Amino acid sequence: MDESSGSFVAVRRLDQSRGCHSSPAEVVTGSTAWIGRGLSCVCAQRRESDARLSFDLTPSQEECLQRLQSRIQVAYDGSKKEHQEALRALWYAAYPGVELRGLISEQWKEMGWQGKDPSTDFRGGGFISLENLLFFAKNYPKSFQDLLRKQEGDRAMWEYPFAVAGVNITFMLIQMLDLPCAKPRTMMGAIFLKLFSENERAFDLLYCVTFKLMDQQWLAMRASYMDFNL
Repeated sequence: MDESSGSFVAVRRLDQSRGCHSSPAEVVTGSTAWIGRGLSCVCAQRRESDARLSFDLTPSQEECLQRLQSRIQVAYDGSKKEHQEALRALWYAAYPGVELRGLISEQWKEMGWQGKDPSTDFRGGGFISLENLLFFAKNYPKSFQDLLRKQEGDRAMWEYPFAVAGVNITFMLIQMLDLPCAKPRTMMGAIFLKLFSENERAFDLLYCVTFKLMDQQWLAMRASYMDFNL
């Protein structure tokens, strides 16, 4: 995503020789519509024929999948200092200069959590859903703020809750890409693992793009809170 123009990262040059340890390099930007077409290659509707396919993994892909699965299996634990710090970091990334009164506070409702304790909303997505939100906030602050504050388009009076939507997107991507499985069972899962083996940030980047596309679809549907499925 290009913060100066509001467009998304379309292509990254990937250092394939480094496997899942590659780092991001040169960025090419394009419109969100272009990205939407590209994303459909990964997140297309599952076909019946896909269920009969079997995809063997290379050692590099298997290693990368196991690393991602390890992240997915971590539940949010409010007693862990690392998790507490990540939650505080999310607040200050979302609201710079606004003091957080506590990890349990009515303030959290401003971000779109269902109650004053965000930890109750992480059950569906685990700690990785917090990592995804934090990655988005730190790496693409303009796009993050636009979505958080609903600054784009003709908005409804009652909007979807931003933070809960973010957790739901993490959960949706995990299920859609068959990430809990030992190997992909669908074409989109196999395509994603190829991308992930070339860039370990692929899941976090896909999360950011998906969040933006979800918001665009929300606007296109002229939806309101009653259309949001918790």
